[in-house]
Amino acid sequence: MSLQNGAFKKAYFEITNVCNAACTFCPGNSREPHFVSDDEFDTVLLKLKGRVEYLYFHLMGEPLLHPSVSDFACRAKACGFKVMITTNGILSREVGIPLVSTGAISKISISLHSHEANSLGISLDEYITSCLDLAETAAENKTVCALRLWNLGAKNDQNDAVLCALRERFGSEWAEIRSGFKIAEYIFLEYGERFDWPDEGKFDRDVTFCHALRNQIGILSNGTVVPCCLDAEGRINLGNLCENDLDGILSSERAKALYDGFSAHMAVEKLCQSCGYANRFK
Repeated sequence: MSLQNGAFKKAYFEITNVCNAACTFCPGNSREPHFVSDDEFDTVLLKLKGRVEYLYFHLMGEPLLHPSVSDFACRAKACGFKVMITTNGILSREVGIPLVSTGAISKISISLHSHEANSLGISLDEYITSCLDLAETAAENKTVCALRLWNLGAKNDQNDAVLCALRERFGSEWAEIRSGFKIAEYIFLEYGERFDWPDEGKFDRDVTFCHALRNQIGILSNGTVVPCCLDAEGRINLGNLCENDLDGILSSERAKALYDGFSAHMAVEKLCQSCGYANRFK
């Protein structure tokens, strides 16, 4: 894909803000439940075409809940996007395996730490087995699969069981990488620490830089453009991509102030001033 000026490495396009889990580490959202329609999807896709390399079907919500997720993925790939999926893995068998079997997904990330943060009504063994079946099917279709354990620094009683299941399925000869291990062809285990989501009631004036509006943007399910994937409630509303063009949204006073602020090592938005994740860019 040939990227134009004002292009982004990635866009988080939330195809639904509805989720089938209530993870303790996730703030959720209080917005009106919404599933992106075919027309809304095509409108956003057209306005992002040539401006974004990696298209994530996630910000809040569980993308595998959307009945058109496979169709959306195929349409996005046909437009030149590299389609990325992040899922809690609950619908691995019913939706995930058919989705990766289309060959339209570049990478699927499965948050294996989701089970410990929920009462899913299924056993840990059943959950892990279905997630690993999805990982193997993804690999068979040359789709990268990242199995996430983003729970370092917190109570994680289930990690030993997860690691045991991985060794039983894939053996123990894992190649160490920067963020974890390559455990099989196209399959990776990624570790990460839990972080505090932005909270306007908690300020951290030391936050001075972020890649928001530099290499990423977010589009909520109602079309609202936000600067990054952590604005779960759309507090930094820069405009609506279903109603306006992207260049007009990015040239707004609010967008320019946010971008110029980070250029000067200042966080001008209250939400940005309270973002724990941004500390990683210091």
